[in-house]
Amino acid sequence: MHSLLAAEYTTSYSTSSSGELDPAVTLFILALYLVVFIGVIAGMWKVFTKAGKPGWAAIVPFYNTYTMLEIAGRPGWWLLLFFVPGVQLIIAILIGIDIAKSFGKSAAFGVFGLGIFSFVGYPMLGFGKATYQGANPTNLSATTAAPVAAPVAAAPPAPPTPPTTPPAA
Repeated sequence: MHSLLAAEYTTSYSTSSSGELDPAVTLFILALYLVVFIGVIAGMWKVFTKAGKPGWAAIVPFYNTYTMLEIAGRPGWWLLLFFVPGVQLIIAILIGIDIAKSFGKSAAFGVFGLGIFSFVGYPMLGFGKATYQGANPTNLSATTAAPVAAPVAAAPPAPPTPPTTPPAA
């Protein structure tokens, strides 16, 4: 009886699947990946053209990152920070925040939409109604702008001076 159980166990074990994906599932995943990839490239292309940069820069490696740094108003040497492991994620989120502010969006949109979920954020920014407001991220939207000083009232006019009469001779 012991040999019968062992035979059943090995038979059921040897008939398990090999772990390969069905070719239809593989093609579906590949097609979905290509659609998302093309959407991100198109969104970045539109973001670049809205900012006055060449759209083709979105498809050139390293130059697209340099162009994003220009749009964000950051120095070009920050490109080197993308080669430091761990730092690159922080820099990508900071650049996302600056680009979002350059288009009048919130810092939360920069973190989540452009930094973490860029496959959604860049098409939203590129094909949406947002306009490029400049690379100065500190004074772009009404929520982050410095308050406007109240107008100063003009000083009242001076009282008229009485006419002087010439002395009598």
